[in-house]
Amino acid sequence: MALISSGIENIRAFELPSGIWADGGYVGCPRTALVKWRSVWADMFYQIYVNGQYAGTTVDSQQRQMIVQIPTSLGSPVRIDVFAIEAEQAATDFSSEIESSIGQSGRVRLSMLRGQSLPIGATAQIYFDNGTGEIDYDKALNDSPIGIWSSCRDKAGFGMSRFGTSDFGYESAAAAGFGKGSFAHGSFGLDADKFEWISPALCAGIYKFAVKVVDEAGNESNSSETGQVTVTPAARPAEQVSISSFDKQENHLVLAVS
Repeated sequence: MALISSGIENIRAFELPSGIWADGGYVGCPRTALVKWRSVWADMFYQIYVNGQYAGTTVDSQQRQMIVQIPTSLGSPVRIDVFAIEAEQAATDFSSEIESSIGQSGRVRLSMLRGQSLPIGATAQIYFDNGTGEIDYDKALNDSPIGIWSSCRDKAGFGMSRFGTSDFGYESAAAAGFGKGSFAHGSFGLDADKFEWISPALCAGIYKFAVKVVDEAGNESNSSETGQVTVTPAARPAEQVSISSFDKQENHLVLAVS
């Protein structure tokens, strides 16, 4: 991978205000952040990845800040990475290579589209088959229910209100999916926002996963199942190497690895 992480430090992300109140308070600009950093590199371009997904590239080697899109809900941490890269590869998206590091850890990432039809307060539960081929719906894999809409503003319209909620009247100023990179996956580009979940470390094997959505009243949806997912964790690195024996006559060396 051509991305260089060394030599880049003091990475900071700032929420952008869209308005300032008289008392000094501010109204945050939904889903955008200003990212700044320092670097020892003088002739490199820079790429930013948000939660492992490509977010943008600088226009020259002197740029040390960029505005990027961030997830609509801030209920969970957002990971922002800044990498240096050669100019000829500045337009290349390396998201897939960053994603591969998750597979090497023995973890599985599930990405799900959340639509406007899902109500506020709805949660998701993840189930899996533990490699048996039959999914166990008696016990969820996630420790606690996953909030689909962590904030009401994710579904709200202009001014964080419910105004214009009819299909064609929805103004979509703060609508989930608008400008999220999955445009037109839903009606008029809405319903295209994603939320993600990463599994605990799993042993090598073939697994199937399923998701159920539960509303605040306890009504449970039908399950949506994945296909088979092959997990192949990277080999555990050797912690200690020692010489077990050496035969001078045969010039034969035996190493002990633990």
